Amino acid sequence: MNDKIPYKIYLSEDEIPKQWYNVRADMKVKPAPLLNPANGQPLKPEELEPIFCKELIRQEFDNDTKWIDIPEEVLNFYKMYRPSPLVHATFLEKALGTPARIFYKFEGNNTSGSHKLNSAIAQVYYAKQQGLKGVTTETGAGQWGTALSMACAYFGLDCQVYMVKCSYEQKPFRREVMRTYGAKVTPSPSETTAVGRKILAEHPGTTGSLGCAISEAVEAALTQEGYRYQLGSVLSQVLLHQTIIGLEAQKAMKKYDIKPDILIGCTGGGSNLGGFATPFIGEMLRGEADYKIIAAEPASCPSFTKGVFAYDFCDTGRICPLAKMYTLGSQFIPSSNHAGGLRFHGMSPVLSQLYHDGVFECRSVIQTDVFQAAETFARAEGILPAPESSHAIKIAIDEALKCKETGEAKTIVFNLSGTGYFDLMAYGKFNDGTMGDILPTDEELKGCFERLPKVGNE
Repeated sequence: MNDKIPYKIYLSEDEIPKQWYNVRADMKVKPAPLLNPANGQPLKPEELEPIFCKELIRQEFDNDTKWIDIPEEVLNFYKMYRPSPLVHATFLEKALGTPARIFYKFEGNNTSGSHKLNSAIAQVYYAKQQGLKGVTTETGAGQWGTALSMACAYFGLDCQVYMVKCSYEQKPFRREVMRTYGAKVTPSPSETTAVGRKILAEHPGTTGSLGCAISEAVEAALTQEGYRYQLGSVLSQVLLHQTIIGLEAQKAMKKYDIKPDILIGCTGGGSNLGGFATPFIGEMLRGEADYKIIAAEPASCPSFTKGVFAYDFCDTGRICPLAKMYTLGSQFIPSSNHAGGLRFHGMSPVLSQLYHDGVFECRSVIQTDVFQAAETFARAEGILPAPESSHAIKIAIDEALKCKETGEAKTIVFNLSGTGYFDLMAYGKFNDGTMGDILPTDEELKGCFERLPKVGNE
């Protein structure tokens, strides 16, 4: 490895990738098709047109085109905050006393505070091209809702956001950023939709989940003329847009002959890990390289490590298509932990298939350990990380400390997908010693598994 690696490796604007990478083109076993829950048959693209934009549907169904051009208007917007730096975490290395080399791709250098803007601007661009009035969506921690509100303000579209109730209450300032960009923000589940009222009747006092918010946002799109629903994770189209992260990371590493041994990303629905890791996974699938890739998920919502690989609804209200994925069951509502962006019962079908095929591993980590790692990172590197991103930090620190024990100088790279400056209530609880860990019981999960749909699982 080049000893003259700068602390921050920047690409020029001209080096921003001009195409997104579609990992499905390199997968021998493709993700299973989405199913129509009414008849159990594979969905046809036209059946999704009342919900999604036409171009996004085309991308969702495209399993074969390896490279998809990024529209010029989207590339121009990317230049507001891209390329993002690849940072050599020398201060963290010193604090840990490890021989490992640690790098992180920093995606928090924009007002949305995270990587979510990479897909939001693309999705809203396609909505604008289709002549729509506005879009609806859900948001957990608020980064996706913020990103979509920014994109809608840029293109002049209306934006309606259903925010998971516990995050709505924990993160009022995130909510106000969305409102500043013109979005209407509703705590979910709410009384404003039929599915929201049904969820509240079945789960009185619930703090909500991404699955609940998805149901409400889809209903809102279906009941308003000129509106479509847009999702910030899970779907193949979202992972496609997010590959700008991994593609930039590859270019930056190539400049200094950096060869990663371990790649780490947090995962709740898949946009973070998928965007960062799939360009590297493509190298593995093509036989060009070999990496150890680790997904980091919350122990309070352990879709990979405790879920089942089955067809399930992506939403709690059971109005969306069925996807084959690792799932805890659409009726599973996780505890109100502080990593709102990871509180989803299922996982990307693309990543689920890759995980099922043994391409990467996953580790679940408890919340208090995550915040301890976040504190270590913040004190060393000077950035307050988002709770979601801190799951990856926790695993990166674990791997670096293993190197300290063995003396190996492995190269560890993780995605720092966002900042935690709107998560100070959570940091306050950690600092006060009042933060706890709530994990799902086997009995609770068994009950959710028993309620999985029969369609596709018979």
